[in-house]
Amino acid sequence: MNSPELLTRARAGDAAAEETLMRENMGLVKSVAARFLGRGTEFEDLCQLGSIGMLKAIRNFDTSYGTAFSTYAVPLIIGEIKRFLRDDGMIKVSRELRQKGAFLLRRKEEFTSEHGREPTVTELAEFCGCSVEEAVEGLDAGNAVLSFSEPVGERALEDLIGTDNIDELCEREALRQAVLDLPAEEKQLVLLRFYRGYSQQKAGEVLGMTQVKVSRTEKKILEKLRRMLE
Repeated sequence: MNSPELLTRARAGDAAAEETLMRENMGLVKSVAARFLGRGTEFEDLCQLGSIGMLKAIRNFDTSYGTAFSTYAVPLIIGEIKRFLRDDGMIKVSRELRQKGAFLLRRKEEFTSEHGREPTVTELAEFCGCSVEEAVEGLDAGNAVLSFSEPVGERALEDLIGTDNIDELCEREALRQAVLDLPAEEKQLVLLRFYRGYSQQKAGEVLGMTQVKVSRTEKKILEKLRRMLE
């Protein structure tokens, strides 16, 4: 029932209230865990990982947030499962690639400071003495993954989502994972077009592509994502 009283008691350290909330919310944990089946981890293990996220949600949820408990809990459940899958090697970014990404970002800042504008990927690659493919891959490694609780302007992403629909939240996470599985250049195009709101023309300038090529590539990516999510 996730009553404010139970949640307040659990946050204050009441073990009985915490246990009650864990028991009552196991259906939610299992619902989220089921979305990660087929990735090499048993369902029971996924539920155990999800339970860690649920426990964190119970211990940290503040009824003054003005959002439903499930909306707050789902990203934490997903986060624990994804962290395990990532650390277990299924979604791992190597230290070398992270270092390359940091180097590229520093050089990007130097170029911007010197020229008064951001470099295209081709210009950045030349500036750093690497291939365009390496530049795109390195920049992608440096892109932080957004948390549902991360501020977007003056509001949290979870507030902008504004839904209690667990299936919808999980589908959003599935889409994010599908994007992560795209080749580096396609991933960068998705980032520019759909996360940063660049026009096709501006995205093409950054990636060293014509607007026509951006349009064609974008259509191919969207069709690929649809197939990946079927």
